[in-house]
Amino acid sequence: MSITLSEQDKLTLRTAAYGAVALLTAASATNKPHKIATEGSIALSAATGLVGHVLAEKSEGAKVDGKSVAAIADQVLPALTAAMSLLKRQDQAEAENFRSTVLVAIAAATRGLKGEPGPVLADITRKITGALDAA
Repeated sequence: MSITLSEQDKLTLRTAAYGAVALLTAASATNKPHKIATEGSIALSAATGLVGHVLAEKSEGAKVDGKSVAAIADQVLPALTAAMSLLKRQDQAEAENFRSTVLVAIAAATRGLKGEPGPVLADITRKITGALDAA
């Protein structure tokens, strides 16, 4: 099945994926945020399939702004659900690829932490997963 994504659809995918990493980074202000951002972004750059091509495109406008975790979450969580919805409508396998890509990025972002992610990062991870599964 051929998937057709508009520029807005691609922007939604990039905002959702890179926004998930940004959300984790913002929530981890005291726990190596630069390492979380770097590892998560590297994982996203290793994505394959249509999702990998979309995430690799350079695009203006895929910005997540906010001065608080709540403000960032207000942008990212709906974008994750929207991205899953638009992909599911066209190709279930690519929707699963997107979901897996985001979850791998989260795992990569948090793996360098000492011990398990603390309660804040665990909660943000649950919220990201919930948004992915809400579609």
